Amino acid sequence: MAQPPSGMSAPVEDIHWPSLIAAIAAITAVGIAIGLGLPLLSIIMEKRGISSTLIGLNSAMAGIASMAAAAVTAKIAHRFGVATTMLWAILFAALSALGFYYIENFWLWFPLRVVFHGAITLLFVLSEFWINATAPPSRRGLVLGIYGTVLSLGFAAGPLLFSLLGSDGILPFAFGAGVILLAAVPIFLARNENPVLDEKPELHFMRYIFLVPTATAAVFVFGAVESGGLSLFPIYGTRSGFSESQAALLLTVMGIGNVIFQIPLGMLSDRIADRRNLLALMTVIGLVGALCLPLLQGQWMLMAIILLFWGGCVSGLYTVGLSHLGSRLTGADLAAANAAFIFCYAVGTVAGPQTIGAAMDIAGNDGFAWAIAGFFGLYVLLSVVRIVFNPKRT
Repeated sequence: MAQPPSGMSAPVEDIHWPSLIAAIAAITAVGIAIGLGLPLLSIIMEKRGISSTLIGLNSAMAGIASMAAAAVTAKIAHRFGVATTMLWAILFAALSALGFYYIENFWLWFPLRVVFHGAITLLFVLSEFWINATAPPSRRGLVLGIYGTVLSLGFAAGPLLFSLLGSDGILPFAFGAGVILLAAVPIFLARNENPVLDEKPELHFMRYIFLVPTATAAVFVFGAVESGGLSLFPIYGTRSGFSESQAALLLTVMGIGNVIFQIPLGMLSDRIADRRNLLALMTVIGLVGALCLPLLQGQWMLMAIILLFWGGCVSGLYTVGLSHLGSRLTGADLAAANAAFIFCYAVGTVAGPQTIGAAMDIAGNDGFAWAIAGFFGLYVLLSVVRIVFNPKRT
C-alpha cells in the first residue's frame, strides 16, 4: 500500500506542498510537451506533404506507446522508486524531443514517438499517483483542481509557445526539451517524500478499467478529443481560412478555458452527490460545441468564444474523472487504477487522431467536427444508460 510522506499519518488533512509541487512540475512538463509537440510535429509533416491520414497514424503511435507504458509503470516504480523512475523518464523525454529535430526521416519518427510518449506516460501515471496518495480526502477536489489547472496551463502554453516560436529551426525543440528537464529539479528535491509501492493491486490491471467505467470512459473521450484536436486543429484552422498563428491562438483560447474551469469543477465534484451527472453534462456541452464548429469557419472571435467554454468542459472530464477515481480507491489499487486511467486516455489518443484524420480525408474539413461530435455522443449514450440502469456510482 502507498505510504504517506515521512512524518505524516494517513489520511492527511493538510495539503502537502512538496509532493504537490513535485507532481505539478511533472504535469507541467507533460502539458507543455504535448501542447507544443503535437501541433508542431503536425505542421512540419503537413509542410512536407504528408497526408492527414499518415499524420493521424503517426500521432496515434503516441497512444500505443502510452498504453504499453501504463501497463508496466507500477512494476517499474515498485522496483526503482517513484521519484527515480520519474527522473529517468524526464531524461528520455527531453532527449527524444530533440531527436525529432535531428532525425528528418519520417518513418523514424514512429519509434521516436514511442520513446517520447512512453516517457511522458510514466510521468503522467506517477504524478497522479503521487497526488492521489497524498491528497487530503476532504480536499481532493481542490488538490486535483490545482493539478488539472496546471495541466491545462501546460496545454495552453504549448500552442502559445508554438505561435511564438514557429515551426522552423531547432528553437521550438530545444525549448520544449529544456522545459522538460527543468521539471527534474522539484522532483529531485522531494524524492525522499515520494509514496512507496510495497503491495500488489488486488485485481488484474485490465479489471480496473471496468471497475469505474464512467471515469475511464470519460478520460478515453478526453484523450481522443485532446490528442486529435491538438494534432489536427492547426490543419483544420488553416483550411478554414485562418493563418497558422491564428489557428494556434485558438488552441490557446481553448486552453484558457481549461485553466479557469478546473478548480471550480474540482471543488464542485466534492459537493455533488453523483459525479456521473456532472460528467454527462460536460459531454453534452462538448457535443454541442463540436457541432457548432462547422458554422463558425472564418469567424475567429465567435469560434474563440465557443472554444473558451468548450475547452473547460472537455478538460473537466479529466479532473472530475480523476477525482471520482481517487474517492473510490486507495493504496496499490489506486496506483493500478491510475495506470488504467492513463491507459484509457492512451486508447483515446490512438482512436482520436486516426479517426479525426481519416474523417477529414473522407468528409473534408468538416470531418474534424463530426468525428469529435461522435466521441462525445458515444459518452452521452453511455452516461444515459448507466445513470438509468445502474444506480451504483461507478
